[in-house]
Amino acid sequence: MGRARGTAEVVSRSASRDAVSRFSRVAMRGEPVDVSVLTPVLNEEAHIRAAAATMLAQRFDGSIEFLFIHGRSQDRTLEILRELQRADPRVRILENPRQSTPVALNIGLAEARGEYVARMDAHTLYPEGYLAHGVARLRRGDVAHVSGPQVAQGDGPWSRRVALALDTRLGTGGAKFRHAPETEIEVDSGFTGVWPRSVLEAHRGWDEEWDNDQDSELAARIRGRGGRILCLPEMEARYIPRDSLPGLVRQYWRYGVFRAKTAGAHPESMRRSHLLAPSLALSLAASVLPLRGLRRIARAALGLWFTAVAGVTAAVGCRKARNVKTARPADIAALPAVFGAMHLAWGFGFLAGCVRFGPPLRALAHIARRRSR
Repeated sequence: MGRARGTAEVVSRSASRDAVSRFSRVAMRGEPVDVSVLTPVLNEEAHIRAAAATMLAQRFDGSIEFLFIHGRSQDRTLEILRELQRADPRVRILENPRQSTPVALNIGLAEARGEYVARMDAHTLYPEGYLAHGVARLRRGDVAHVSGPQVAQGDGPWSRRVALALDTRLGTGGAKFRHAPETEIEVDSGFTGVWPRSVLEAHRGWDEEWDNDQDSELAARIRGRGGRILCLPEMEARYIPRDSLPGLVRQYWRYGVFRAKTAGAHPESMRRSHLLAPSLALSLAASVLPLRGLRRIARAALGLWFTAVAGVTAAVGCRKARNVKTARPADIAALPAVFGAMHLAWGFGFLAGCVRFGPPLRALAHIARRRSR
C-alpha cells in the first residue's frame, strides 16, 4: 500500500457472500498454515493489546496466522495493530470498509490460508491452549465446531456489574456455553471457537445480512445439516462486558432484534427461554393500559420478575460475601438495573425485530409442538 500507510498490510474487499465461493482459490496466494485466526476490530483501543497478547501467546504445535480485520476505527486501534505487526510477522491487517462483523469475518476467511479457522474477539482473553484444544478435538472427528465457555470478567465499574449478572442463570438464560461445564457438552451455538475450513466453505461463511447474532445463524445452518457443536471446558474464554449501561442497552437491543430474525429463518433454533424477555416487555407495556384485567395480570408478571431479581441479587451478595474476592456493595446494588437493562432491551428489541423481519410464527409453533410432546 506504499510507505504512507506504514508497514501494515491492508487489504480492502467488498466481501459479498458471492465471494465466499472463491475462498479456496484466494487462500492459495500464500504458503498454507495450520490455523488462521480471524479477529474483527473496531474502536478497540482499550482492550486490543491485552486480547492480542493472549492470542499471540497460543501454545500450538503448528503454524498460525492472525488476521485482524480493521473497521476504520476512530481511536488508536490501527496504530496498535501496526505495532503488533512490526513485532510479530504472523500478524496481518485487513480492511473492512463496511464496518460490519460478518463482512469482516468473510473478508478474513477469503484471505485465510489455514486448514482450520478460528474466530477470536478483541474483547476477550483466551487461555494459551485454546487453539490446541480446539484443533485436537476437531481432528478426532464427529464435530463441526468447537468452542469454550464464555465467562464474563469485569474491567471497570459497569463491566464488573454486568459480569456479576452474567454469572447467574437470570443473566444468561438458557445459553449453556455461558457457564463452564465439567466435561464437553453439545450446544446449540457457541462463543467464537474453531471450525475446519471445509465446514465454513460448505456453508459459504457468515451471512452478511446478520449484523448481529451471526454466529447463532451460522450454527443453525451447521446443525440443520447434521453438524455437531461442542463446548469444551478447557477452552474457557474470558469475555470483557461493556462498561456502560447505555452501551449494554444498545448491545442487548441488537441481540433481541436479530434473535427474532434468526428465529424466523431457523425455527428450530428458538428456545422457550427466548420468550421470557419479550413477555416481560409486553407485561411492562400492558401494565399501563386502561384494561383492568389485563393490567392486573401484567403487573403480577412484573411482580414475579422483581421478586426473581431481588432473590438473585441477594444470593449474589451472600455468595460474594463468602468469597475471598468480595464484590463491591455498589456493584451488587446495581444488579437490578443491569438485569432490567438486559431483559427489557432484549425483549423490546425482539419485538422490534418481529415488526422489522416478521413474527417468527414457525418458531413459536415449533416450541408449542415440543412442549406438547
